[in-house]
Amino acid sequence: MSFFQHPQAIVEAGAFIGDDTRVWAWSHILGGAKIGKDCNLCDHTFIENDVVLGDRVTVKCGVYIWDGITIEDDVFIGPCVAFTNDKFPRSKEYPAEFAKTVIRKHASIGANATILPGITIGQYAMIGAGAVVTKDVPPYAIIKGNPGRIDGYVNAEKRIVGQTPHTFETKEGKTGSRVYQIPSFSDMRGDLGVIESQRVLPFDVKRIFYTYNVPGMEVRGEHAHKSCDQFLIALHGSLHVITDNGSVRDEFVLDAPTFGVHIPAGVWGIQYKHSPDCVLLVLASQTYDPADYIRDYEEYLRYIQSK
Repeated sequence: MSFFQHPQAIVEAGAFIGDDTRVWAWSHILGGAKIGKDCNLCDHTFIENDVVLGDRVTVKCGVYIWDGITIEDDVFIGPCVAFTNDKFPRSKEYPAEFAKTVIRKHASIGANATILPGITIGQYAMIGAGAVVTKDVPPYAIIKGNPGRIDGYVNAEKRIVGQTPHTFETKEGKTGSRVYQIPSFSDMRGDLGVIESQRVLPFDVKRIFYTYNVPGMEVRGEHAHKSCDQFLIALHGSLHVITDNGSVRDEFVLDAPTFGVHIPAGVWGIQYKHSPDCVLLVLASQTYDPADYIRDYEEYLRYIQSK
């Protein structure tokens, strides 16, 4: 092994540190830690025994990484990020096992963020400075605030459907999802929208369901279908819809019942930022089949790559 250790750093016997890693002044690494290649551990960092860091991880000043934490390749940890590993800490009282926290590859955590124990932060997620992360973070999600909530998704091109109807009528996004304008008619009696299979809808409807009273900080969807297509309409209120084909993402803001988003089979879908009055109608091409769902994003990526 060939790594740099500053004279004022402490690396205890038994610690594994990969080639080209740099351990700077007043850092302390305990003997059970495993550190990958080409990492950068800045001044005043502490790494406990049951810790695994992947390759090319950056840990900025003032970060302490406790037992039970795994950080995968290419992760950025900003200054003074606070990790925790015990939900109910007491002085001189220790759990049988510390909670396991996993930071997936390419994620970034901003300065002074707090990460509660037992959480998984998905790949490429971005945690904003000062955010308090209280539950699992989906891949590519952008988290802000206390408690942390999803504020967007990395590299998702946003389209506000209802405000720009002519621009996005039957326009296909980068992921293969498509916005359709729903024929509507208005007179003194009110408004009427018409949806016909194989005309507005690109499939025959086998199942209809709707969601409502969804709290604004909750996220729904987070799955793909192997063979079922879906068509989403905000009958009332508004919400954001993310579609992801494993390499690029689209974001649609549905805020009018005169437009719908078609999510084809094989595309990952997420719904978030529901307004308090949001009613989301979903038309599906198949009846409910648990075997048709892919609910884990890593499994979804393997599925896409195998096609």
